[in-house]
Order: sequence, then C-alpha cells, then structure tokens
Amino acid sequence: MKNEVIGLCVSGGLDSRTVAKRLVAEGIKVKCFSADLGQPDEDDIQNVERRMTTCGVKTTIVDLKNEMADGCFDVIMFQAVYDGGYWNTTGIGRFVTCQGLIGAMKKQHVTVLSHGATGRGNDQMRFERYTNVLAPKMKVYAPWRDSELLKEFPGRKEMCSYLSSFGLQAVVGDPKVYSTDANMAGLSHEAEDLEELTTPMTIVAAEMGVWPHDAPDAQERLVLDFKKGRCVGINGQSVTPLEAMTLANTIGGRNGIGMSHALENRIIGTKSRGVYEAPGMELLGKSIAYLWQAVLDRRSAEVFDYCSKHVSNQLYDGRWFDPSTTVCKDSIRKFAEHCSGTVEVSLYKGNIYFLSLQNVQASLYNPEDASMEASDGLNPVSSQGYAEVQAVEARSLAKAGMITPANASQPTRSTQHKPYVTVAPGGPVPAPGSSSLLSLGVLASVAIAGAVIGISTVTVIVNVRNRRW
Repeated sequence: MKNEVIGLCVSGGLDSRTVAKRLVAEGIKVKCFSADLGQPDEDDIQNVERRMTTCGVKTTIVDLKNEMADGCFDVIMFQAVYDGGYWNTTGIGRFVTCQGLIGAMKKQHVTVLSHGATGRGNDQMRFERYTNVLAPKMKVYAPWRDSELLKEFPGRKEMCSYLSSFGLQAVVGDPKVYSTDANMAGLSHEAEDLEELTTPMTIVAAEMGVWPHDAPDAQERLVLDFKKGRCVGINGQSVTPLEAMTLANTIGGRNGIGMSHALENRIIGTKSRGVYEAPGMELLGKSIAYLWQAVLDRRSAEVFDYCSKHVSNQLYDGRWFDPSTTVCKDSIRKFAEHCSGTVEVSLYKGNIYFLSLQNVQASLYNPEDASMEASDGLNPVSSQGYAEVQAVEARSLAKAGMITPANASQPTRSTQHKPYVTVAPGGPVPAPGSSSLLSLGVLASVAIAGAVIGISTVTVIVNVRNRRW
C-alpha cells in the first residue's frame, strides 16, 4: 500500500492511534478523518484531532450534525425500527459517516478507505458496501481483518506497549464492562459483560438520560407539531431537525424514554446482544406513529408496513442507497404528504402516553361513524347488506368443507389420504406414458391443490382439443 493514500476513519481511541502509527511506521501515506455526528459522549470533537496528531498524522473533522439529524428524521418518518423494536442508531450513523467522509476523502485524493470495524460485526460490511456504491474506484483496507496486525496486536496491552515504544502516552486502564458506539440518534452498548445473558441490562449507566425508575415522579406534557412527516415544532417553538433532535433527546432522556434491549440478527448470520439508548428517536417516533394511524387507510397501512420493514432491514444491512430502499422511501414520503398535525403526549418514567391529536386535515377518523351511540354518522341499518354479501362466500366455504374449526383435530402425516385424480379427456384415463402434456400439467396442479385443501378424490375432465378443463 506504499503507493496508495490511506484515508483512515478514526475516533481518537487506542485502536485508531495504534493503526495510524503502525501504517506511518511502514512509510505509508496516511490521512485521518473523523465525523462529528453530535456524539453525546464526546465533549469536544476537536480532541480527536489532538489525540491523533501525536501519532504523526493530520486529521480532518467533518461536521455532519445536520446530515445526521436529517437521517434521524427520515428513519423516524419511515418508522424503521429493527429486531426487538429498537432504533438502529448505528445504522443511521454509518451511512451519514460514509457519505460525508468519502466526499472529504475524494477532495484529498485518498485512494484507500480504512475503517476500524472488527471482523465479527456489522460495521465492516456497512463501511465496505457504502464505499463500493459511493466510490467504486476507492479500495478498502480493514486493519482488524489483517492477520499480521491481529497477531501483532491481540489486545489493548500490546497496543499500549507499541505506542509507548514511541514515547506516546497510552494506558491500558481498567477492563471495560461493555463498549459503546455513540451518535446523535443514540447509544449502542454491547460486548464484554453484556455478552452473557445472565448479565442484566441495567449494568449500563444511562448517558443520554436516566433509567425509568430514576425518572421524575411527575408527568411531563409535550406538544409536537408535524408537517409532512417531519417535526417542525416543539411546545410552540419552531425547530430545525438538529434542534428537534437535541431537544427531544434532552426531554426524553430525563424521563427515561428510549431504553431498550435486543438480541439482534447480524448481517453475517450471528446474533448479538445490545442495550440501546435513543430518547429523542423514541419520543418523536412514537408521537408520529399516533399521527400515521389517523391518516392511513387499511390497505395503505399494509403498504406502509412493508416499506417500513424493508427500509429497516436495508438500513441495518448497509443498503440505504440501494434501488429497492429508494423506492420504499419514496413511497412513504408520498404517504407523508398527508401526515401533518399536532400531537400532545405525556412522558412518565419511560412511558409515552397519548393525550390528544389535533389539526389533522387528512384524518380518516370520524367519531360519529365509530360511535356506539345514536349519531349522524354511518347508518347501522345499512351494514345489513354488507353482512349478507359477506355471508355468500362464508357459506360457500362451509359447504365445500374448507372450514376447519379451531378445535378440530388435524390428521397426522401417516393417516392422510393421497389424492386420487381421475383425468378423462373424452374417455378413460390414458396411460401415464401416453398422457398429453396438458393432461400431465392438470394432473400435477390438481394433485397439489387437492393435497393442500384435503380433498382425497378429484375428477377432472380435460378437453385436450380446446385446452380447457
């Protein structure tokens, strides 16, 4: 790689400093890049640059807070939660990071993107796929899949020893109880003690707020204004996406909102355990869900749910820019043209209570139609005709023997009758070897259908000449 320009994605931690110094020692040209995603656990993002400077590299900090807030707003609109219903905050951070840093790297003529993801997680796949789709000519180097580097640095002790040999300050420190990935959307805690399912999720020290049991004993009311699927006001104050996320994180965090636990299915096929904090995402996401319920009819809701699930899976897999993801995102944005209104909620010890829904011009809900009392809404007598129409199909299914009562015993595989099919093309059943292609096709189709619905004997008349049956 000595003829390449390495763009190293760094956090300023021990791993980043070790890899940077090791590559520089090999005579490789290294330029470092870090994304400002509004990380709650980073008091001063410029500290990243100062820590990396000691390793003989220059670091470019790319401010992506607004892009991160926009990404959060999209995921909230799409209701794109992953396994166990948690907000995939890391997935949002990765597409924002890659898009922002790759743009900065191109300006500095970087030829190889290097990331610090491990060979057992999701992020390695996300970084590489995003690099491949956003910069197809840019190569990728994963230090922690490099067998030589893994052999040289099997743990933190060896990394500290290496940096110390250059006179660089590096301390092993106390063993971590778990590791954390942070950005504006939330925190993901995993690994170490959390890998054991006998370890309670409450070993995590909440950083964006408090655990529900530590939240105030009083409810906090909140009014949220939405326009076309995006929050534009909080408690009467107009907000940008960045302001909304910042305020929602603060309000939700102090009320214990958005603490969750999941055993998620990773991209590479393994399962991973995580404890997540996403107070702002949960607050805004749950609030807009009340609005979505008012403006989506049943069939639109089915389409919405499919698109939402697909976007969620694609986001997790590092496929945010893929064609199918784009189509589903555009579909939900079309629905969002009618997703406007004011939602009032109350927050109490991790719970979000619905209080009111107002100013929803596209609401499909009519109290008079739904009322159990006499009203000017739907005439209950008119439902008689609809019930009679429904009865036609119901009785037909019953007469055909296709209805299976819930308490009916199902036949075991060994006692099921194999379907016997009589095919008569104007006469006796032809021998298998002399059956027409059409007869064989019908025979197979009817046999399958008969087995599915439990009919033991079926007679099918086939008119071979006219190809009808």
